[in-house]
Amino acid sequence: QVQLVESGGGLVQPGGSLRLSCAASGSNFRLYAMAWHRQAPEKQRELVASITSGGTTNYNSAVKGRFTISRDNVKNTVYLQMNSLKPEDTGVYYCHVELTGYWGKGTLVTVSS
Repeated sequence: QVQLVESGGGLVQPGGSLRLSCAASGSNFRLYAMAWHRQAPEKQRELVASITSGGTTNYNSAVKGRFTISRDNVKNTVYLQMNSLKPEDTGVYYCHVELTGYWGKGTLVTVSS
């Protein structure tokens, strides 16, 4: 069983930055491929970014160049640094252990002036 707890969401103005964190329980974190997904109001959940156990990253084209996913295997934490935020980045951001049913409960990001 893996528990995921996201933090770092909030209200930010367009052009601003936020850093999301996802803390994972257990001793096998370093073996997991991790991902951030988001769900905007009345839209389907979509992949934002992912990172393999070896550190290879992948990004949704809508966030490439603005967001950076990273991980700290000592702290069992995956991060999402979000810069140059846009109103369309608004949504609930979820942490996920790829290829499993483990999801966090999400953290809300609102980009608005």
